[in-house]
Amino acid sequence: MLAPTLPLVGALLLAQPGSEAPVLQPPSFPLPALTWGAPTACLMLPPTQHVPSGAWRAQCDDDAQRCRVAPVRELGADGVETDRPVARATHCSVSFDEETAERVKTYRMEPARADAPPGWYRDERGRVMQFNFDLNRRVWLGGAWAPMSHDGQVMHRMRADFGIAVEVPTRGDKTLHRLRFLETELHLGVHSLDLTLARYDFSIQREDPLLRVTTFLGKPRRHDLYLNMGLWMEALHLEQLKRDGQVARFLSLGAVQASVDLWHSRDLVSYVRVRAGTGVESDLVHGFNAVAPSAALEGDVTLDPDGFHHFRMSAEVETLLLAPRVEGRPRRPERLRVQAGYEVILLAINDQPLSLLVDGRGVRRDDIAGVPERWEWSASAGLRFSLWAPARRSAPIAVAARE
Repeated sequence: MLAPTLPLVGALLLAQPGSEAPVLQPPSFPLPALTWGAPTACLMLPPTQHVPSGAWRAQCDDDAQRCRVAPVRELGADGVETDRPVARATHCSVSFDEETAERVKTYRMEPARADAPPGWYRDERGRVMQFNFDLNRRVWLGGAWAPMSHDGQVMHRMRADFGIAVEVPTRGDKTLHRLRFLETELHLGVHSLDLTLARYDFSIQREDPLLRVTTFLGKPRRHDLYLNMGLWMEALHLEQLKRDGQVARFLSLGAVQASVDLWHSRDLVSYVRVRAGTGVESDLVHGFNAVAPSAALEGDVTLDPDGFHHFRMSAEVETLLLAPRVEGRPRRPERLRVQAGYEVILLAINDQPLSLLVDGRGVRRDDIAGVPERWEWSASAGLRFSLWAPARRSAPIAVAARE
């Protein structure tokens, strides 16, 4: 590639009147793409039928004596350039001195598409679109039909949900920090509200194994066993619900748990883990605090490289200790929750994904005074729109992903 030089003359140099201008070659199929992040120059070539302005972006190769050139503006449906500049392309950073410009005039000028960042694709008209999405880093707003059933009765409900998810890798991607803010689920019909102000956890890939096991059946083989222990914390989790005419409000002031990844992907994004710990919970109806130890098995798996398919599951048990006795419920109430869900991206609007979410849930609890212990089952199907969802950190360049 040509190295940047001092800007002695402008890009108009290659198409000056009275000088021999380079000839644009016929396009090849499929049309190649410029390389993302490579040194790029803005050139003026003789006007053509499709690019009457003569404005092009170029990446030149001295060894091959070739420049791949792409229009600086998008093309219309008729194939003629418009007034819209191409978006998300590498900025022009190379200027030619007179000697370099004269040499470049002798190079082959081969039409190409403008480059696009990882996770984005550019079509033959120069329009860019996102094809890779990270649903673990997003702001979402959704709604679903979520009927509930218990004791053979089915009650119709609607659900609205909102949340903010952020992930931050550190230690050369050996640690992944996850943060969730304002995760909210509001059910209408049979009222309930579940709101968490903040949640934090991290996964880690340890450098040194906890145990090194060597087997001697045939050739000696070593098996490394790692203890990838992390941390899970939650602050201000409000649960409000109404069952059989009884209203319950529980506010978890905070919880801290240790977690162990049973499995995680190489980038730590997908995982299956167990966690256990305790927290402090306030019963806002009866006006007292209790200790709330809990344990859970949970998983979050991204099923494809482009982030279109996601599977999530969890099973959690929780009990309340050191709470005053309340008439109509046991001394040590318990909660058992199970859940599994699948989410798939259907399409994108302004490069923001719209996904279909289906899930099933079950809850068994005896912590609401006057309400008998029983299983409540629910299923839901709805849509979730991500207001912000960047490409995954592992997103490929579009040429490798789509061609």
